[in-house]
Amino acid sequence: MSAAASADRRPPARHELPAGHQPPGEPSDSEQPTRAVVLTAEERDVALAEVEAVGDAAQPGPYADLLAELADAVAAGSVADEEQARALERIVALGLQTGRIRALHGPGGEQAALRAYRKLPGGRELSASAEEVTSALAALRGRPLEQVSLAAVGPGAFTLSLAAGGAEISIRLDRQGARLASVGV
Repeated sequence: MSAAASADRRPPARHELPAGHQPPGEPSDSEQPTRAVVLTAEERDVALAEVEAVGDAAQPGPYADLLAELADAVAAGSVADEEQARALERIVALGLQTGRIRALHGPGGEQAALRAYRKLPGGRELSASAEEVTSALAALRGRPLEQVSLAAVGPGAFTLSLAAGGAEISIRLDRQGARLASVGV
């Protein structure tokens, strides 16, 4: 097969796709295998306390078994299983959102939990979307700001629109993070 024919079969480059879309056949970040999440001692201590608290409240069954396996993995300092990583992500996120982690473990424990969360699949996805938005906002650097507006689009969901020097960017802000809604340069 010639290089030209081969090039015609390749999926379009990522920058040519709308935000949040993957080339055909390419797994999204959430579908890719989980890489091992290695926890520092402080991250491990906070995560283990939270997993054990949820485990103590869980009814006997598959979820309680998952939590017991997760507690063992966290105690060992590394979580490699996808299902365990997602369970840890939910537990840490809930503890952070409700203020439980800060109340029980203090500001240092909260910071450790935030570091652990950013290592988990959902935290990595949020970081990647924030980097994408930051990169798009760089197009506005040095341009005179013409318009800024914030619109509520639903419960806990907003669109921030900015226009500067002929460029327009809309950013969706919701529980899933910050994502580019549209870019016009």
